Amino acid sequence: MTDLEKKILEIIRTNPLAGLATISEDGKPWVRTVTIWTSNDLALRFCTDAGSRKSRQIEKNPEVHLTCGIMDSPDNSAYLQIQGIAGISRNPEEKEANWREEWRKFFTGPEDPNYVIVIIRPYRIEYNGPGAAAAEIWERRPR
Repeated sequence: MTDLEKKILEIIRTNPLAGLATISEDGKPWVRTVTIWTSNDLALRFCTDAGSRKSRQIEKNPEVHLTCGIMDSPDNSAYLQIQGIAGISRNPEEKEANWREEWRKFFTGPEDPNYVIVIIRPYRIEYNGPGAAAAEIWERRPR
């Protein structure tokens, strides 16, 4: 794992709230807050309702953008701009592995058909570190 990947993981794991942008049905950007988590391969995940607006938008156009990190004064901030391809997983093993009991207020359990996991495969991440004049860029070919 590179130093840049370690810094990216640290931001996501420390600051899991992210602004997620999708493209609406009429071709306009739409942003909302989601709580993300990641694995060491930098795949991002969050749960949502299968019938939600974001689910419909992702199914129509899987290109997404996220912003996350610490947004303090310019000299102290570290944040990420993430471009990726999103997909909706209804896989029972994926749903079970990522289930959290606090979601029972929204879903009956991991077997609930309305509970899905959105998986985002980043292909470009800009790491904007404290006091840096330019972003560090992490890239891989979109899958």
